[in-house]
Amino acid sequence: MANSPISEFIENHYLHFNAAALVDAAKGYKKHLSENKKMLVSLAGAMSTAELGKSFAEMIRKDKVHIISCTGANLEEDVMNLVAHSHYKRVPHYRDLTPQDEWDLLEKGLNRVTDTCIPEEEAFRRIQKHIFKVWKDAEDNGERLFPHEFLFRLLNSGVMEQYYEIDPKNSWMLEAAKKNLPMVVPGWEDSTLGNIFASYCIKGELKTSTMKSGIEYMTFLADWYTKNAEDKGIGFFQIGGGIAGDFPICVVPMLYQDLEMETIPFWSYFCQISDSTTSYGSYSGAVPNEKITWGKLDINTPKFIVESDATIVAPLIFAYILGW
Repeated sequence: MANSPISEFIENHYLHFNAAALVDAAKGYKKHLSENKKMLVSLAGAMSTAELGKSFAEMIRKDKVHIISCTGANLEEDVMNLVAHSHYKRVPHYRDLTPQDEWDLLEKGLNRVTDTCIPEEEAFRRIQKHIFKVWKDAEDNGERLFPHEFLFRLLNSGVMEQYYEIDPKNSWMLEAAKKNLPMVVPGWEDSTLGNIFASYCIKGELKTSTMKSGIEYMTFLADWYTKNAEDKGIGFFQIGGGIAGDFPICVVPMLYQDLEMETIPFWSYFCQISDSTTSYGSYSGAVPNEKITWGKLDINTPKFIVESDATIVAPLIFAYILGW
């Protein structure tokens, strides 16, 4: 099948340096899938606010992603964009803002991420009462769920459809919820919903035990990896740095070293999109070979790093994989 315009453009023009690394990583991803291997995608930063769902949702629909690791912010911000998109405010001159300008944005309920202000008040006016009901109903029924499972339940219930402000096909969380896609959300507690849940616990309206923990996410991931890696391993496509990538990549050395599963395969593909500079002690800026010393990657694992802006690179790689 002939390449589409985006793929052809990438093939013709992305020939050197970071551009060539982008193509190599995309081709490696496609080869990995063609060998009937599964792929983990990790989302750090503010990729949901960057509307990565426009390409990432299609990756989920087309079974190009088999498990996701994301921050609590990315988990909720895709839903926030789904229900409050018209209230987002773009600030293209963000480099010129004074502290007073920033304070004025705060007083308007606009939390800035670079050039985009998230309308938390508008978003949570739509979300909070409904997610509280999901939390409370589960607790009353003696259920304990993961943070993403509560949001899946909320989205699959249809109660939020009345608030949709974007085409729902551009919400990656909706697509993940439909498939009940495996997911880990390390450090969920520092998200806005995590803070809200904690506030209900402090007020005595919910129990902390209703929400499954990070350790339970790790034990789930260990079980999932063991069952799905076979002798092939799982691919690891990391967007940005931080806990979204650091947490899941450690499952392999844990299985090998701490559980003494000596035949467990290493991650069988690795790519990181990052603009972190390689520096002493910077894990996010560490080159892939360093991960060999930690028992995460094999000598022969295909390894790629694209040192560029993930908001530019990730949609292009996804477009190439999708044949757009």
